[in-house]
Formats: sequence, C-alpha cells, structure tokens
Amino acid sequence: MSRLKRCTKCLLPETHESITFDETGVCSICRQVEFKEGKIDWESRKRDLSELIESHRGLYDYDCIVPFSGGKDSVWTLYYLMKEFKVKPLVVRFDHGFLRPNLNDNTTKVLRNLGADFISFTPNWKVVQKLMLQSFLEKGDFCWHCHTGIFSYPMHIALKFKVPLIFWGEPSAEYTSYYSYDQPEEVDEKRFNRFVNLGITALDMAVRLGGDMDERDFKPYTYPPLKELRQLNYRSVCLGSYIPWDVKTQSRIIMDELGWQGDLVENVPEQYNYEKIECHMQGVRDYIKYIKRGYTRPTHLASIDIRHDRLTREEGMDMLTKYEGKKPASLEIFLEMVGLTEDEFFEISKSHTVSPWKLNVFEQEAGTKLPDFNEWTREGKMKREDAEKQLENWKRSQ
Repeated sequence: MSRLKRCTKCLLPETHESITFDETGVCSICRQVEFKEGKIDWESRKRDLSELIESHRGLYDYDCIVPFSGGKDSVWTLYYLMKEFKVKPLVVRFDHGFLRPNLNDNTTKVLRNLGADFISFTPNWKVVQKLMLQSFLEKGDFCWHCHTGIFSYPMHIALKFKVPLIFWGEPSAEYTSYYSYDQPEEVDEKRFNRFVNLGITALDMAVRLGGDMDERDFKPYTYPPLKELRQLNYRSVCLGSYIPWDVKTQSRIIMDELGWQGDLVENVPEQYNYEKIECHMQGVRDYIKYIKRGYTRPTHLASIDIRHDRLTREEGMDMLTKYEGKKPASLEIFLEMVGLTEDEFFEISKSHTVSPWKLNVFEQEAGTKLPDFNEWTREGKMKREDAEKQLENWKRSQ
C-alpha cells in the first residue's frame, strides 16, 4: 500500500480531485477557506443576495426554485431563504433511487414545518441501472445519473414554470479547487460540463449504450438549451456564495428548528451523523474512492474540523485509521443492482486508480451493517446477461 502526500494543515491527499499545494505544503482548499474567512465582506455579499431576491420577488408563480435532496445543505438552503427572506419557493427533488427511510421522514417534516410546494421526479429505473453501470465502467463512479439529474432536472422545471432564479447550497470552492471564493459561483452549463457530468454528456451515454433506449429517456440528464435559459434571464447561484457556510452550525439549527434528524453512514464516525445521510449507496461510493484515491469521507470531515480548530491533525489521522477502507455491507446490494460479481467490481475500480495510490483491496476488513440496512430496497436487480453485454462492449472499447 502506497503512502500519499497530504496537506500539512488538513489531511487531504494529493489524489484529491483538483488539489494543489503551495510551497509550504498547504493545500488549495485550505487556502480557499482562509480567503473565505478573512477576505470576504459577507455583509456586502448578503446585501447582494437581498437585491437578487428582491429583483425577482412576486414576478412569477414562485420567487425561486430550490433543488432539494433532503440532506443538510438543501434543507438549510430552503430554511434560510424562507426564514430570512420570506420567499415563496418551488422545491424540486430528483430521486436517484436510493433514498433512505429517515431521509424521507425528514423531507416530510421539513416541508410541513416550513410550508412549501414540492415536486419530486423519479426516473426510469431500467435506464438508471444502465447509466450507473456505464459510468462505473468508464469513470469508476456510478453516480453519473444522480449528479447530472440533480443539476439538470431543476433547470428544466425552471423553464417549465418560468422561474428564473435557482438557489443551490454550498459552492464547490468549499471542498474543491475547480472554482474559488473570489466571486459568487454560477451553477451553469460551464460548471455542469466542467466536473458534474464527469466529461460524459447524455448524448455520449446514448451512443455508448448503442441505441438500446429511447432518446427521450436521456432528457432528465441533459442540460437545457442555453438559448432557452437566456430567454428566461436565469440566475443559478449558490447560497454559500452570499453567506458563510458552516455545516455543523447549520445542521444543529435545522435539527432544533425543523426536527430534521441525522443518521449513521457506513464507515463514518457517528459524530458526523449529519453528513451524506440521504443515500444508502454512500458507503459503496466511499469504498470505490478508497480503492481509486486512497481516502474516503472521514478524511474530508476531519479536514473540515481541523481547519476550524475542532480537531487536531493527530486526532484526525487516528480517525482515518479506524474508519477508512472497510468494505461496506451495501456492496452486496450495489452488485445486485448492476449485475456484477465482486471480482469484477474490484477489477473495474482498480482500473481507475489515481497515481501514486496503490491498494491491495483484498486485505480490507468488512464494515458493519447499519440499523436500517434491511429496509434498503433490493427491488430491480439487473439481469446478468444485460450486465455482461455492457461489460463486453466496454472491454472492446478499451
């Protein structure tokens, strides 16, 4: 197992996407957070936010659209906009197919306590399965359908309902270096193509899958035409570009005010029960990241706490040793959903390893099942012959 260079301040490794290090070994994400906390006039940013909202208030059926997963960030975004600015929002959810029971309960609590109109879209599962397997084969990331759907479907709803203002949660500068905090981050087609869709468009997917599906099946994953969005005079922005983002404080507030409840996540310390609770495939996603990049969510969470002096670097390293790299119980469900064997899963994951990381995955110990594991849906298993067809096509293209 190889050793990775890590930030001298936090614990992010050299395999973290978009990361760079300065001459002192401090990573670009730490420097961005320093800029956020010391260089931005947040009072001025909040005035800009107020002006943006007031320029749209009352002109349409809804003041804004809030894309919504039910996790901490989207709930905080909705809560803040409704409580602080009294907006009338349209809440839009793209259901990726793996919502956990507690997440659905949270959604009901939040929407009833705040009082907001809600649209939820669940895409064709047969299509989702093929997209999951194809993106896993090509990028070592099965979440293409989720990320493209989450960021494109609300834009289609904005056009359909003629609501030009869309509010997302935290900016990407909080966790990556694709953008910085220098100016408010626009959540637009450029951003979508830069890292959301992994460099694969919906049209690319249609071609790769060989015409097996109706082209209309790809619309939820396709960013709307820029011409139509410009005619709408749209603004798609991150709330976290206008107010300082603090996940721990925000999570406590929505728990106290809305009854939002945290949950355990596979191979994540229980004190972070607010983090990524919405998807029961999160453990598999983290496990793939460990195979590919040598770190998982505890590194990310420890790094945030280290930057805010809530954790020492040594305590963070102890946490990583204890929690990272364990095989999640949810892997067996994932393999059923995409029709793969465990050996094929390891082979594909390892083919996407980011240098200089190298791992012998067969040495990893198993994680424990979470209390709600038996409630996670296992309906809709992929037929082995369908998986073999995609797998064979992928191998021929290599």
